[in-house]
Parts: sequence; C-alpha cells; structure tokens
Amino acid sequence: MILYIMSKNKNIAVENDATAKGVIAMLREIAIIGGGAAGMMAAIVAARNGANVVIYEKMNRVGKKILATGNGRCNLTNINLSHQNIGCLHSTNRDLVRNILKQFTVENTIDFFEILGIAHKVEAGGKVFPMSDQASSVLDVLRYEIDKLGISVLCDCEIQSVKKIKDQFLLKDQNGVEYRADRVIMVTGGMSSPSLGSNGSGYGLAKSLGHKVVKPFPALVQLKLESPFLKVIKGIKFDGEASILVDREALRKEEGEILFTEYGISGPPILQLSRSAVEALEYKKKPQLKIDMFPSHTHDELVALISLRLSYQYDRPLDFSFIGLINKRMIPIILKEAGIHHLDKLCSEVSNKEIRNIVKILKDWEFSITGSQTWANSQVTAGGIDVSSICPETLESKLVKGLFFAGEILDVDGDCGGYNLQWAWSSGYVVGNEATIK
Repeated sequence: MILYIMSKNKNIAVENDATAKGVIAMLREIAIIGGGAAGMMAAIVAARNGANVVIYEKMNRVGKKILATGNGRCNLTNINLSHQNIGCLHSTNRDLVRNILKQFTVENTIDFFEILGIAHKVEAGGKVFPMSDQASSVLDVLRYEIDKLGISVLCDCEIQSVKKIKDQFLLKDQNGVEYRADRVIMVTGGMSSPSLGSNGSGYGLAKSLGHKVVKPFPALVQLKLESPFLKVIKGIKFDGEASILVDREALRKEEGEILFTEYGISGPPILQLSRSAVEALEYKKKPQLKIDMFPSHTHDELVALISLRLSYQYDRPLDFSFIGLINKRMIPIILKEAGIHHLDKLCSEVSNKEIRNIVKILKDWEFSITGSQTWANSQVTAGGIDVSSICPETLESKLVKGLFFAGEILDVDGDCGGYNLQWAWSSGYVVGNEATIK
C-alpha cells in the first residue's frame, strides 16, 4: 500500500505502514521562539529534515541583529575557531561547546553560506566576511531559504508562556492566541541590544519550565573608569595595549585602537577585555585597567627616547617638548600624573627620576574600573541558561523532553571576531537536526 502524507512543501510517498510511521514522526511541528541567527539556522535545518516549522519572532522582521554584526558587514565566523581551539568561547561547560562545534564546524558554516550564495573572504585575525561586505546579503539569503522551504514566520508575535502538556507544548502569545507544537526550540537571545529584540524574555520562559539562569551581565561593552581627567581627554585615540588586573594579577591583555570617552574608555581591545572586568565587578572585586601607550617600546627604550628628546630641547619648556610625541591634550595630564606640577620647567631641569615617572605613566597608567555601559551598548550577553541542565551533545533540556536551547540564551559567549555568530550557527544546526530526529 502506498500512503500519501501532505506536508507544507511536498507530497511524500510512503510504501508501507512501518515507513509511514517514521515519516509521520518526521513531520512533527517545530516551534522556534526567536528569529535571530540561531533560530533561522535551526528552522532551515529542521525544515530540510521534513518538519513543519514555525518561527515566532517578537520584532517586525527576523534577523535584525544580524544586520548590526561586524559593523554592518557581518563577521560570519573565524577560521581560528575549532572544537580543539575554543579559547575565544566562554562557558562553565567547555565540553558542551566542543561537542557542538564538532558537529557543525567553521568549514561547514562557510560551505553552508557558499551554497546559499555568500562568497567569503578572510581578513586579519581570521575573521570571515561576505565578499559583498554587507550583512544584509547574509540575511537576504537566509530569508530566501526560509521562504523556499515554506517555513512559517509569525512576526510581532511574542510568546509569553510555554507549557508541556503530555507529549505536546502549548504556547501563548501576547494577545492570548494559543499554538501547539511537538518540539520547542528556544533561541530568544540574551539581553544585549534590546532594541534589536534581545531583552531577556527567554529567561522567564525557561525558568517557568524549571531551568536555572546564571546571572547575565554585559560583555563586549565599553568600560566606565574613575578619573577626574576624562572630560578633558575624551575623544583621544591611540594605538596601545590594555590589560585587566584583579588583585594585581593580569587576567588578559589586548592591543589595538583605544578611545577615551567622557564616561571611561572604548575601542576593540577594551571590548575584548570587558568580560573579565565586568565579571570581576559581579564578584565584588575591584578590577583595574592598565594602559600602555607605547607597547612597541620597553621602559628602558622609552626612557632613552625621552632623555634624548629633552637633551635636544634643553632650553624649551617641558610640556612643549612632548608636542609631536603624544596628543597635546594628554601632555599636562601625563605630567601631573607623573608628579610634575611645574609644566613649564626647562627640559634641562628635569631629573632622571622624573623621566622615569613620566615613562611609568606612559607604559603603566592604571585606572579603577567602576562599571560598564548599559545592555543597549553591549554586543553580547555573558551568563544565561545554566548549561548543567542541558544535554551537551544535543542541547535538549534534561528537565523537559522535546525542549531545546541554542544561541546566546545559553551560558556561552564569545570574543569579538565572529565567534558568537559561529556559536549561533553551530548550536542552531544541532538543535534543528536533533529536534527532528529524536
């Protein structure tokens, strides 16, 4: 006997009853709560496996946060990331991260998007971008594939409750409309960039189903500093090195363009360091930021450079002698921080000790970190759903069968450079696959 089963996308011919049962199992209803990177990947994979898929998205369109990634260029992934090298992803269960990256690798991601039409290029630091340099092109091909697969997308639809009733899930939106599903994939993101849809709403849904949440905090975010000079030096940029110190121990060091702001400090190195700083503050510690404005010079080399400079300009005022070496607005502050208050003293009158004090500030200027900018300014959320209650191979809940989590909602976060998007693609792939085969 041949049984025909109607799917959204096709008629499937089944030759016997046993096979029919298997196909019917495949045609389960998958509810995906959240239409970001992980949600769209999960939807595509599940639909390709034959499931009927519905994406529930609270915003007026899916994928808004993708458009903001990579400064509008979409840093798709990073070729330096693998299940053997996960140093740029942070979690309390690193084996879970390895398991997921092993199932859908960086190479798989590049191939996936190449087939969809995204030619790629690799830039400094292993960052992978679309050849078009447009994040919109990535979203375009994802949305095209979603349409092609017949995936239903309900926008302006915020799921406010999820309940498990026997073998099905009952979902209810903000208008009281109810939906049913055989499997639920929760990919609502974290709390970063709430204007793009991430406001932590998924945490409440997860808690209602018995899951615990590791307290979220903003990462990849600008830092606030304690200093009386910030208003004077705001807007000054320089290429330097920054380190985070906790209890005098250097936790991490980064180089690149650093920017002083009215509230503190910003720039790519600061964003990379921010997780360590904010985490320390969460634990009531007192992190310090150390700035090296001349990372290419040792202390002794910089002492020699400044000594020679002052010897050439022995009859000039000290403050004037630094013009051309450091930003003019920085000169009086650097000198005062070095304990020199007569800024117009002649260069010939400057002692070796004073020169070393100046170098100490230029190489080891320390600031107390008092906090970070808000969730609206952060690029990613650290913390999230406690992964101890998540199966490390499938990302299925250990507490509720048929419930899966992926992306930023989990207690997994990465550095700048494509790592967070790769986690979204990998985890989205795994849950999209597992939700349809389990």
